[in-house]
Amino acid sequence: MSHLFYSTRSTVYSTKGIVSSTQPLANAAGLKILEKGGNCVDACVAISAALCVTEPPSTGIGGDCFALYYNARSKTVEGINGTGRAAKKVTVDMVRKSGIEGPRMPATSIYTVNVPGAIAGWVDSIEKWGSGKVSLAEILQPAIDLAETGFPVSKTAASIWQNCVPKILKSNPDERQGFPLLVNGLAPKEGEFVQNKLLAQTFRDVAEQGKDGFYKGRNADLIIKEVQKRGGVMELLDLSSHTSTFVQPIKQEIFGKNIWEIPPNGQGLVALLALGLVKALEKSGRVNLFELKHNSPEYIHLLIEALKISFYDSDEYVTDPEFYDLPLEALLSPKYLDERAKLFSADRLIDLSNFTHGIPDPMFKSDTVYFTVSDSNGDACSFINSVYEGFGSAIIPEGTGYALHNRGANFNLTAGSKNCLEGGKRPYHTIIPAMITDASSNELYASFGNMGGYMQATGHVQHVLNMLLFGFNPQESVDSPRICLCAHPDQTSLDRGKGPDGPVSTPVTLVAVEEGMPQETIDGLKALGHEVKVYPYNNRGLFGRAQIIRNESKNGQLIYAGGSDNRGDGAAVPFV
Repeated sequence: MSHLFYSTRSTVYSTKGIVSSTQPLANAAGLKILEKGGNCVDACVAISAALCVTEPPSTGIGGDCFALYYNARSKTVEGINGTGRAAKKVTVDMVRKSGIEGPRMPATSIYTVNVPGAIAGWVDSIEKWGSGKVSLAEILQPAIDLAETGFPVSKTAASIWQNCVPKILKSNPDERQGFPLLVNGLAPKEGEFVQNKLLAQTFRDVAEQGKDGFYKGRNADLIIKEVQKRGGVMELLDLSSHTSTFVQPIKQEIFGKNIWEIPPNGQGLVALLALGLVKALEKSGRVNLFELKHNSPEYIHLLIEALKISFYDSDEYVTDPEFYDLPLEALLSPKYLDERAKLFSADRLIDLSNFTHGIPDPMFKSDTVYFTVSDSNGDACSFINSVYEGFGSAIIPEGTGYALHNRGANFNLTAGSKNCLEGGKRPYHTIIPAMITDASSNELYASFGNMGGYMQATGHVQHVLNMLLFGFNPQESVDSPRICLCAHPDQTSLDRGKGPDGPVSTPVTLVAVEEGMPQETIDGLKALGHEVKVYPYNNRGLFGRAQIIRNESKNGQLIYAGGSDNRGDGAAVPFV
């Protein structure tokens, strides 16, 4: 099936592997590791490290990561949760006494700084899934070289960087502390040469000492000094005791394929619930998916309503499973989804007045990097790394060359809520990698992701259906216009259902659609009662950036097909 209207690039093919990321220099780092005999996991860590240098507004070693790994020999999908926890001694009372009011954490506060989990996630991934043919030092060397010798900044990174200048200056009144993220108070422009020798040294510490080079010693001391200077309560023990968690991914079957996501505290549950609802509606005969046209008003209405239910149902359960028993199997069961599908109507909006709590509030956009690599073994790795908002908290420990994330902004301050701030707890996480395998043979079908805050679950649903229902190839799916449930542009609080203390307020009322969506679809959605806003091509950051690698092997010949997003600077590049 051809969709030439959407595609602006050709799908990339390879028999040995593909690297696909948002940044060409990061792709080069991944290819170097494959050339040295490394596998897809080794290459992903090299890409992640390089992106911390070349796209620091979106990611960094002061942030978190998740990854999925497909092992072609065992035909299994495994996962790692590389996210950090809140300081053990932090409490809601502390936050209140600092002057913060309201039900949720602010976007920028020292209390939003959790332990950074990325470095541990990288090292643990390599140790468990890596090839064993390349060392950690070799994997980090391309990033060290980029930071030490410098690089020209790409267009998208420069744009995001520029938008973050006020935030960096506000968080670092002493301009010297903003160095090297700013030079003389300015962000680098497209094509401008940048170096970050402080970050290069931090990477060397990790290359030489492993996790101890980050969570103990010089770097740990600098983090704690900075956090405590600003009133935080994180201690050295919070860093030295940090651990990643290897997890069993969760799945939903649709169209003969298993869709795999990271379990909570990641929001992959949202995507699986939405796909399960779509499947339930098809099975019941209430929706004939095969008669729907791609991006028609009827199809987009179905996605919107399924996602509303899914965000609502997941709100209480995308939290730290070390604190709560989560009924994931029950939530993803056909029995539950069949019942929830009864809320859907093809000709009207769901009555949200019956909802007992609000849907997660996607006011905060996520500046994140997603990338994926396949290799000649038939293995693949789906990887995501983030500091959350642009430069995270923008708090830069002096002498380190990177900013600490602000992922703790996804905690709330409401006693009794499963996402209420607690010491040692992981928050609701928006970043999610994904994979698809054949439900019968367990062969890899695709490794994919779509960064962008709460857009990610919505993007995953669209890519799955683009490929499995409408027959899109990876590049066509990536190029296709997207939708996103987002915050209302003019109001910060809208009545959105009932809670234990009265109406629940949330800004999630608007359906954002990308330019290129058919006008008849926009008109049809409005006729159904949806609020719709069209975002032009030059303002498409809301819809994130996607990468897809699909396994198209035939007659025993390994063949990969890759697609990369023109909403960013990157590309899908074959390994030869």
